[in-house]
Amino acid sequence: MEKIKDQISGLILPALFVIAWILALTGSIPPGGSESESLSVAAIRWILYMICFAFFSSAVMHSVFAKKMSAMIGWTTNGFQYEIAFVSLGLGFGCLYASQHGPEAWIAVSLPVISFLFLAGVNHVVGMIRERNFAPGNSLICIYDFGVAISLAVLLFTSNAV
Repeated sequence: MEKIKDQISGLILPALFVIAWILALTGSIPPGGSESESLSVAAIRWILYMICFAFFSSAVMHSVFAKKMSAMIGWTTNGFQYEIAFVSLGLGFGCLYASQHGPEAWIAVSLPVISFLFLAGVNHVVGMIRERNFAPGNSLICIYDFGVAISLAVLLFTSNAV
């Protein structure tokens, strides 16, 4: 039962990413958006809005439930979780703000988000290769890490934000 619960919780962040894309592709107007915005702009707003909640939940999981979260990833607890919690909280507030504002805010928050998530994804892949760590918190999270990072990078260009 615990393994099933871990697998389900490992799908929450990828699900938020997929939901953001579904909302953008179906023409739902994002918070801070308007009907006249392009798909690229709506997708940026939806992704930033949805991942703010992912970052807020990461802040809680990596602080309040630090030992449990570490075990879900397949790591031993050593305090790293609190640093992840602190940066996640800041990124969550930044994403929430940027989702309601324009290109300068999107770029300002997307640069650390893209760097953090892409490199976190690389770190998870290294763990899968070197340690054969295929725990849901280490493997399924790659959908979110790489998906968000690549999507934001491409969307910033296709929306002419950069």
